[in-house]
Amino acid sequence: MREKDLAALQAKLNSLLSYEKELRLKGYSFIAGVDEAGRGPLAGPVVASAVILPEHIRLYGLDDSKKLSAAKRETLALQIKKAAVAWSVSLATVCEIKCINIHRASVLAMKRAVKNLNVAPDYVLIDGRAYIGELQFPQQVLVGGDGLSASIAAASILAKVTRDHLMQVYHQIYPGYGFSTNKGYPTASHLKVLSSYGPSPIHRSEFFPVKESLKRLPK
Repeated sequence: MREKDLAALQAKLNSLLSYEKELRLKGYSFIAGVDEAGRGPLAGPVVASAVILPEHIRLYGLDDSKKLSAAKRETLALQIKKAAVAWSVSLATVCEIKCINIHRASVLAMKRAVKNLNVAPDYVLIDGRAYIGELQFPQQVLVGGDGLSASIAAASILAKVTRDHLMQVYHQIYPGYGFSTNKGYPTASHLKVLSSYGPSPIHRSEFFPVKESLKRLPK
């Protein structure tokens, strides 16, 4: 790698570590970043991850998962799991999304991810605007946090990679919906199949396009 390119990657990583650095100066050691994947799709669970990174981390290329290719996310996911002080992935099911709504299900998945860490954090950085209830340590929400904090970016990658893998499995079970490519998102081809054949058991029946497709099914 050229020296110029390495310097640019180091500068990006230093920028992403600014929140963690500030918190360490205040005495916090185990800072967990938390993010979710799967709020917008019409099918499948919402997945959340929590990651505690070591102070001196060298994950070059770390960024918001949405800005990375699938191959880059897969590579970084392996590196994150190897380098992290602790990491966890949890989810909220389609049934839970239906029962408590997608917002509360996302928060529930994030709470589970934090509680499933095998090292207890002393501070939590959360992507978005929603705080996680029933945590005994301080927390901070960051809108666009997956592009601002290294810990949140790492969590966004693990959540996204895990959910994509789950949707690959669901594609084998329900092959007609194209889950391997659309990951449950409302693409044109997905909406067409949904309109023609109705939803699968993993579709979110309370989401508008799914609800409309149910109305068109023969009684």
